[in-house]
Amino acid sequence: MGKRFAKTGGECYLHQDPNNGTSLVKNRNGRPPRSGAPAAKRGPGGGDFARKSERPRDGAPRKPERSAAPARDKVVAKPEAAATEPARSLIDRKGELPAERVPVILESRGRDRSDFRLIDSGKGEKLEQYGPYRIVRPEAQALWPRSLPDHVWERADAVFTGDTDEDGMGRWRFPREALGETWPMHLAGVDFLGRFTAFRHVGVFPEQLVHWNWMREAVENAGRPLKVLNLFGYTGVASLVAASAGAEVTHVDASKKAIGWARENQTLARMDRLPIRWICEDAMKFILREERRGSRYDIILTDPPKFGRGPNGEVWHLFDHLPMMLDICREILSPKALGLVLTAYSIRASFYSIHELMRETMRGAGGVVESGELVIRETGQDGDHDGRVLSTSLFSRWVPK
Repeated sequence: MGKRFAKTGGECYLHQDPNNGTSLVKNRNGRPPRSGAPAAKRGPGGGDFARKSERPRDGAPRKPERSAAPARDKVVAKPEAAATEPARSLIDRKGELPAERVPVILESRGRDRSDFRLIDSGKGEKLEQYGPYRIVRPEAQALWPRSLPDHVWERADAVFTGDTDEDGMGRWRFPREALGETWPMHLAGVDFLGRFTAFRHVGVFPEQLVHWNWMREAVENAGRPLKVLNLFGYTGVASLVAASAGAEVTHVDASKKAIGWARENQTLARMDRLPIRWICEDAMKFILREERRGSRYDIILTDPPKFGRGPNGEVWHLFDHLPMMLDICREILSPKALGLVLTAYSIRASFYSIHELMRETMRGAGGVVESGELVIRETGQDGDHDGRVLSTSLFSRWVPK
């Protein structure tokens, strides 16, 4: 469970130090640290940290590094290199654009038996249930008033305070009692640890449930072994979902901390013997090498940060590098691939931007590109109410039909 923290003035605080770690914290919403500056925060592979580093997307761990992985699990850390490997040119694609389905709104919701639900939102905040805890976090898109009275919000177990900017750090306040840094969660058939981080994230992005359910169904119904690549994989929940469905999984994240968290989740989920390769490396370097080797994957998930740094100082800018990343991903899709999924957080763009990029990337491949938003619906205190919808991210997904 994580360690507990002392009370101050009747309330409990956890303040993590982001400078106590290495390499890119993939951060769904933020920029990774410049030299001497705090690390950025995630979401979700290359290290869903800083997305993903969240990518961890957050601050430094509170306990010593875990011992080396068992021999049956491969954890690969590449030697340091001063310069980023030069990328090849974009391929000039020919043929027809794939068909399109837009806009597509993929909705996640928690119910009374779920370990997650969005209880209420408004006034720039959201009230969520994560396992046994009710949590209040900033949410810039919640422009509307709250539906529930203040006394419901005031009963929260944890409140993220401090810098409310998406790129900013803050701290957790525990009004009721001191809480551990981690706690057990269960979603999509997988056990894992929720975690209080210095960048407001909690170790999972529940809006991704729709992608995980789609992937599980695709793997289980394929009728053949599938290989799944999870880029910017963060804490590994998607990788565990894919492996539990029967896929051979390669999980890539630039953050050693994120890889450590993912391996913790693998052990907690009792999935140590499932075929998952844990790769600690810059995502672009990894896929360029896979392209040269002729490696192929049936499903690729990619959840890149807006800005990030790799383990050896590689710099990632989403608007600069996303076209090349998708271009390489297409080249390492298998001839009978079942999907290429892109999720984008905290960018100032319409989903049409990534939709048209995905269509150009898959030009001549046939299939369909469906794009839109991932949203979460409020379900109230008891999980049985259909309330308002909160948009969390943009997505684009190519499927063969």
